Amino acid sequence: MTDLRTRLVEHARTILRIARWEVSRSAGTLDRRTAVIGLVAVLVAGGIAAGAAGGGVALDRDLYRVGIAGDSPYYDAVDQSSTLDPRPVSDPNVELVVSETHVSVVDTQTGRAAYAAFRDAVRSYNERQMAREENRSAAFPVVVDLQYRERDALVPAGSRVDGGAGGGGGGAGAGDGGGADAGTGAESGASGAGDGAGGTAGGDPDASDAAAADDGSVDAPSLGGMAGLFGGDSSGSPASISPPFPFASLVLAFAFLVPMNFVIQAYGSSVLNERINRRGELLLVAPISPGDIVAGKTLPYLLGTVGITVAIAAAVGGGVVSVAAVVPVGLLFLASTFVGAMFARSFKELTFVTVTVSVFLTTYTFVPAIFTNVTPIALISPLTLVVRDLAGESIPLGEFLFSVGPILLAAAVLFLLGVGVYREEDMFTQRPVPLKFLDALDSRISRARSVATLSALSIPFVFIAELLAIAVLFVLPVDLTVPMVLVAVAVIEELAKSLHVLAAFEKARFSRTLRSSLVLGGLSGLGFFVGEKFTAIAQLAGLQSLTLGQTAFAPSGVGIAGGTGVSALVVLGLFLAPLVLHAVTASVTALGASRGRSAYGVALVGAIAIHLGYNLQVVNALG
Repeated sequence: MTDLRTRLVEHARTILRIARWEVSRSAGTLDRRTAVIGLVAVLVAGGIAAGAAGGGVALDRDLYRVGIAGDSPYYDAVDQSSTLDPRPVSDPNVELVVSETHVSVVDTQTGRAAYAAFRDAVRSYNERQMAREENRSAAFPVVVDLQYRERDALVPAGSRVDGGAGGGGGGAGAGDGGGADAGTGAESGASGAGDGAGGTAGGDPDASDAAAADDGSVDAPSLGGMAGLFGGDSSGSPASISPPFPFASLVLAFAFLVPMNFVIQAYGSSVLNERINRRGELLLVAPISPGDIVAGKTLPYLLGTVGITVAIAAAVGGGVVSVAAVVPVGLLFLASTFVGAMFARSFKELTFVTVTVSVFLTTYTFVPAIFTNVTPIALISPLTLVVRDLAGESIPLGEFLFSVGPILLAAAVLFLLGVGVYREEDMFTQRPVPLKFLDALDSRISRARSVATLSALSIPFVFIAELLAIAVLFVLPVDLTVPMVLVAVAVIEELAKSLHVLAAFEKARFSRTLRSSLVLGGLSGLGFFVGEKFTAIAQLAGLQSLTLGQTAFAPSGVGIAGGTGVSALVVLGLFLAPLVLHAVTASVTALGASRGRSAYGVALVGAIAIHLGYNLQVVNALG
């Protein structure tokens, strides 16, 4: 025990010493222009976040100019709108001129847009005025309560979803109308209205929809109408109901990702610098393990990412959950950049790699969060946890693990692969990126059972890729997305099971015989079968209750026991059948890999076809 403690302390000291050297070296090479650009980027991100937190994001502020008298009953509505800019009636540079009974509109597209903004401003003003009314049932005679429900059952392709179960939009609405008392209005979130101060012109509030007259004048909208002050609310007057879209929260969450791009650029440049003109050779010949070197070089950038994340979270009101959700994303950014910098042959190639990494990870974390209030698809992204944390919602541990677990595992595996090529024969050679990738895979193969280990370690990447495919295809019709998901799953999984086998044969790690191919294929299939049971974590988020979730994971034996109506024997068969599938398809690709890259490509197509046929049979069997 004492020896172990001593070794751990020595490793920690080595890592910290390398980290201090990395900080001093990087600080010395950072020019003023780069520092200023980075600081400006951080300030911009912070400004966006602060503006969203305060509700101050208004890119269209004072966009339309309105000529209106100061004593007009519409003046307050115009003045309180961020989009409209009140001007004197005599000002010739206006899009609208408002009188007590008419609105003169410039006959241009801008004028029509300004009129639409004016109508929205009047409705919003009326809503705020009526919100002060003590008699709520008089102010809001109709109250709508819209409830969004998760899809708790599979939706067969082509079937119609009942409106009360969520419908195609993920929710159903229930309305309570006519004469609701004050208590009912309060429970549904509809506030009372005011005394009508500022405008009590009668008539239909939509009377302003009438077409403009030949002279460009239209009737002015009634100030007695109701408007939607709270866009995206699920309860209130009919005019205030709109589909939920957490724009401000998403902007806040997205602000976390902006500084990471600058951190990974600096990190990638530092790693690549060690490979230029053999500058990192001194570290390689030192009595230090590659793992300690990489950990020491990465530590300052990881601490910087954590510090920036904590600062942004504190600025926007996020808590520990926000930080814990975003830091794994930053770690994956760093891991991907490290591997990219180890593979790239020049700074130009590194730029391409880092931009690709940034776009992919930003897409993965941002797109699913759009569905935050609608479907468990949103839990694919850690940004959903940030959105919910900012909204003060509690987050179950299972959902948290579902969002961040695959990302943490993927980051760990990437660092493991990168450390494998942190050696002289790989760092200082000019091999293309695909060949460097095969070298990284081969570096982790020492015996036949290593093939099974690498297949299991590929599961986080397979899981992330399949989740991204589900998120991107979710909005399309089910009849179209189901076949596309099945194809995507087959391609992703067959590549994951076979690339490291190809790398082993390319490096002559094993003999190119039929027996060797079958053994390696069987081990690869076994490792993948064991590892893919990790995807059962999808059940923690209820993803298997969706059609696409069931399509993607049921062929792997995940989530087939709950509510599918199949017997226990069939469930057991579907649970074990993937083992046979993976062994067969992995053996097919292994046979191709043993005969060269061209034969591997042909065998890969055949394995994908077999896998796709199996998936189709399972999905059809489950209905």
